[in-house]
Amino acid sequence: MMLVEETSVPTEALPVQEFRDHLRLGSGFSDDTLQDSVLESFLRAAISAVEARTGKVMFQQTFGWTVYGWRDGAAQGLPVAPVSEVVEVTLEDAQGAVVAVASSAYRLVSDAHHPCLKGVSGALPSIPRDGNATVRFVSGYGASWSDSPADMRQAVLLLAAHYYEFRHETTLCEGCMPFGVVSLLERYRPIRLSAGAVL
Repeated sequence: MMLVEETSVPTEALPVQEFRDHLRLGSGFSDDTLQDSVLESFLRAAISAVEARTGKVMFQQTFGWTVYGWRDGAAQGLPVAPVSEVVEVTLEDAQGAVVAVASSAYRLVSDAHHPCLKGVSGALPSIPRDGNATVRFVSGYGASWSDSPADMRQAVLLLAAHYYEFRHETTLCEGCMPFGVVSLLERYRPIRLSAGAVL
């Protein structure tokens, strides 16, 4: 399986000013924006870490997800949430020929934590032998920072501040993620059952 971000979060959508306020950096100087690129990099790193830990996408983006076999012939859980739209599903055979699956053959089952793709007639389209299927979909809470849950936003600011304060550290100590961040994100973490199933 391979998940690819086909679009990126624009810089103007990032809460750089809010992060600057959170750090209590000085203002009113001619070089107020001097550290903006550094702040942006820590915000992006913190957002990526939060999304990886929770399986939730904060900013709305388009993804391409390639699989080599459906986990269940009738339904396939999607790797991140929330998902608002399935743009297309394509099948590629061993020779590299790609065909688009009719949108009438599948549907999105929306869920805040566990969205999935289901076959309309009871089964998902068959993936060619030695081939793959690619699902392109839109995931994320919204286009702006304020669309994400407040506790996730707070976790990002806390984690980005941690990265900023310890930016010269070269070794890990006391764990990789501050306890306050972990606590804020706990309710968003995927639940794993036996045999590797994820709920």
